[in-house]
Order: sequence, then structure tokens, then C-alpha cells
Amino acid sequence: MSAVTPGTGWQDPNSLSVGELLGEVSRDLSSLMRQEVELAKAEARQSAKQAGKGAGLLGSAGVAATLSLVFLSVAVWWALGNETGRGWSGLIAERSRWTRAASASS
Repeated sequence: MSAVTPGTGWQDPNSLSVGELLGEVSRDLSSLMRQEVELAKAEARQSAKQAGKGAGLLGSAGVAATLSLVFLSVAVWWALGNETGRGWSGLIAERSRWTRAASASS
């Protein structure tokens, strides 16, 4: 017993029963909840992608920092090796690196 305005698909709320109105509200609410859940899923996917990219960049920065310390250590070893001999310079370079690491952690 609903009165639909011809050509618009719009129903006059005054002509609808309470049950029909509650049914419409229920359908609209259900549709809204489904849309909100889909939006939340899409936002979570986007956030996870960004977090993954950030973790990858952070990991590669750590690898780069470690390799730069190794190369710096080798450079110091070779520079000292010109003055004292390669064996002693290796010992001095490693000792200084471990001393810096110990002082940085405390």
C-alpha cells in the first residue's frame, strides 16, 4: 500500500506504514554499514602498503649504514697500514670500532 510518485521512484512517507518505514530504515542502515566496512578495509589495505614500504626503506637504510661502517673500517685499516703494517693496523681499526660501539651503547 505504498504511494509511488510516477516517474520518480520516490515514495510518500505519509502513505507508508510503520513496518514499511522500519524496513526501509533497516535496508538503508544495512547498506550504510556494508559501505563503511568496505571503506575501512580499503583504508587498512592502503595503510598496510605504506607501512610495508616504510619498513623496507628502514631495513635498507640499516643495511646501507652497516656497509658504510664496514667500508669506513677498511679505509681506516688501509690508511693505518701504510704507517704501521697491515696486521697492526687491522688490530687498531677493530679496537677503535669496538670502543666506539661500546661507548655508543652505554
